[in-house]
Amino acid sequence: MTNAGEVLVGVDGSAPSKAALRWALDQARSTGSRVRAVIAWEVPMHTGRAVIGYEDLGAAAGKLLSDSVQEALDFDAPEVEVIETVLPGHPAQVLIDASAGAALLVVGSRGHGGFAGTLLGSVSQLCAQHAHCPVVVVRGKY
Repeated sequence: MTNAGEVLVGVDGSAPSKAALRWALDQARSTGSRVRAVIAWEVPMHTGRAVIGYEDLGAAAGKLLSDSVQEALDFDAPEVEVIETVLPGHPAQVLIDASAGAALLVVGSRGHGGFAGTLLGSVSQLCAQHAHCPVVVVRGKY
């Protein structure tokens, strides 16, 4: 592992992102690294009639991240240090930017949004093409 020895993982609460988180935890345990679990959120282009507070979106993303991390730690790797990070912005750009300080970026093959038939989601594809560190795309269950 290079750089800070940190395994960066994108989490959005989807099954593929949870598989990526479990893979990242296993990798961190085997290399003595820590995990930085990142969730990104954006203000929707159209929120309908409801008014959603900017802070509420970040808080909801943070809760989703914490729940996903706790589920993975309870299941798999309680001894691995996990840093939870909630950042505003497009998920791909947030992960690409964060990858500059990571040894490895781990993403699921596709998360929320996207087309059911796609093999590789847009976020994972953009990360694989533009990340500043090696990228692992976890497909299927892990």
